[in-house]
Amino acid sequence: MPIDLTFTGARWLSPHGLRGGPLAISGGLVGAAAGGRPVDVSGKLILPGIVDLHGDGFERHLAPRRGAMTDLAAGLVSAEAELAANGITTAVLAQFYSWEGGLRSPEFARRMLAALARVRPQLDTDLQVQLRLETHMIDDFRTVLGLLAEHDIRYVAFNDHLPHDRLASGRAIPRLTGTALKSGRSPEAHLALMQALHARSAEVPAALDAVCADLRRRDIRYASHDDASAEDRAIWAARGGAISEFPETREAAQAARDRGQPVVLGAPNVVRGASHKGKVSARALVEDGLCTALASDYHYPAPRNAVWQLVDLGQRDLAQAWALISSGPAQVLGLTDRGTLAPGQRADLVVLDATTRRVEATLCAGVFTHLAGETARRLVTA
Repeated sequence: MPIDLTFTGARWLSPHGLRGGPLAISGGLVGAAAGGRPVDVSGKLILPGIVDLHGDGFERHLAPRRGAMTDLAAGLVSAEAELAANGITTAVLAQFYSWEGGLRSPEFARRMLAALARVRPQLDTDLQVQLRLETHMIDDFRTVLGLLAEHDIRYVAFNDHLPHDRLASGRAIPRLTGTALKSGRSPEAHLALMQALHARSAEVPAALDAVCADLRRRDIRYASHDDASAEDRAIWAARGGAISEFPETREAAQAARDRGQPVVLGAPNVVRGASHKGKVSARALVEDGLCTALASDYHYPAPRNAVWQLVDLGQRDLAQAWALISSGPAQVLGLTDRGTLAPGQRADLVVLDATTRRVEATLCAGVFTHLAGETARRLVTA
């Protein structure tokens, strides 16, 4: 059940900036006036809960080692604990539906979605799903539409991980044996599958146009992933794919921005100061105003760590930086009930120690999902 209380003594991030004074929550919502049990959290910061609109860190909990995938529901419970410990209150689990096999296979996607459906009623963090669909799996598009409806998935990202240049030229595929083993196929079978998918490239644009039209009719958001150029962004914009997820170049990010379209960047890239693939620096794009939202990508601590990087480097003040992981992603997802600490909004919030920046409490709709440190001691003794 949601808890009714009033935090006192902290600085908290209102829609108009940091302020002091009490912050009340009641009935799972941010209150307009103090009420409920007072809890002194002096020396803390209270910030809107993090909205993570693309993360696959949950995979480590579902398959910590090859073959250890017997209880996906237990893995999702463990993943929720990690999300909460990092201040994430809305998490979009980025699940592949790909020819690559293994954790990315259609079979695993179905297992993961079934497990999430079973365990979701037990969890308080809002766990949503983004299905990452490979563009060349055109024979599966009808099946995927059924899967989206069955599990009420509202967000799709289109990927193309085929090494087209090498397949077209007949050159060797890097790490073929390793990726084949992960897929459960022989290297020969894995290569043959890639070649067959590549051979149908001419059919892909029309198939994508058709499936995107279906997604629009169902009011499902969809994004392009790894736009490499302004032309890539224009193609997806013409299909109605308004979201540019992890653009690889400044040109692609600028093209999205010029159209007024959201740009989602990887928070680990900001923390590192550079892409691990040698692509454009997300930190530089943020500095130039070419970012709408930051996502955890593969590391759940990264969103808040990226915020502190931006603040400490003087690239953004706290309100501006935190918006990239709260109100910004909420707007991209169309979630108008969260992302800010305004009266009537969901009581999704995170309490941090102002000195150490440790997450000491996370609440989702007024329910504690994480509680530790001095905040926990004060709450217990209040």
